[in-house]
Amino acid sequence: MTSPKLPAVDDLTLEEKCRLLGGASTWRTHPIERVGIPALKMSDGPNGVRGDGLGARRTPGVVIPVGIAVGATWNPSLAAELGDLLGTESRRKGAHVLLAPTVNLQRTPIGGRVFECMSEDPELTARLAVPLVEAVQAHDVAVTVKHFVANDTEIDRMSVDVDVEDRVLRELYLRPFEATVIEADAWGIMSAYNQRGGEHCAASRELLTAILRDEWGFDGFVVSDWYGSHDTVASIRAGLTVPMPGPSTIYGERLQAAVEAGDVEESLVDAQVEDLLRLMARVRITERDSEQAEETVDDPAERALCRRAVVEGLVLCRNE
Repeated sequence: MTSPKLPAVDDLTLEEKCRLLGGASTWRTHPIERVGIPALKMSDGPNGVRGDGLGARRTPGVVIPVGIAVGATWNPSLAAELGDLLGTESRRKGAHVLLAPTVNLQRTPIGGRVFECMSEDPELTARLAVPLVEAVQAHDVAVTVKHFVANDTEIDRMSVDVDVEDRVLRELYLRPFEATVIEADAWGIMSAYNQRGGEHCAASRELLTAILRDEWGFDGFVVSDWYGSHDTVASIRAGLTVPMPGPSTIYGERLQAAVEAGDVEESLVDAQVEDLLRLMARVRITERDSEQAEETVDDPAERALCRRAVVEGLVLCRNE
């Protein structure tokens, strides 16, 4: 039995293309049933796969050590083992895309998401993120390396304009992202909430196209951080593939109207649809059950792995 193939971009109407790129719900894109495109399911996150639910409704799952603990192990092989576990858990939860890893840098000890980042050092972060990404994607599950870029503070995170010169941006903040794209062939990137140079990262053509695609050769999809995209025309021109979540979206009907008004070239929409269809092919979306029930598995070997990772991440500082 052969699996049904995904359609080509030309097989979709403008309305279907714009709908496909807009989020349908908290974790899913719209299916396009006429041409056999299932909904793409995404799931948090960096230290465990949440699945569909929030809070008490969440399907229990494995929790791995947080990023700062993984960073403290200095162990790329262990990072690969944890990535393998995250890939396994993603499949158990029916997720095609894992919203991880976080490779932002720890800039202040009181940062609200310092725990989620691996290190203040870009090269250590890169050395750990690359094997983790490779291990997750070996399960036909895409990553979204996040948050692109310089999203290193939680204060006014939706609007703060980060002032960082180009050399510092490239040598520090971009370095872990560059490594995961070039060395690990990351299939997804998540744009950041913040601004840089007066424009939001989700609407920055310099970041999403000039650097990410043209310089690094990225051919995956770019998803916004949740509620982190604001401008329909600027975002599609920048190279944002899917703004999340839905059903309210800056794409969908608003993107279709922008094309019909002549504000956006349809070729820009086609390029993002092509990237999304490529991503769907990579995760073998048509070969998987779109109605798969989420599973909880309590495996002693997985518990042992997580415990070993916690122990390796413990650091004792002694004052002599």
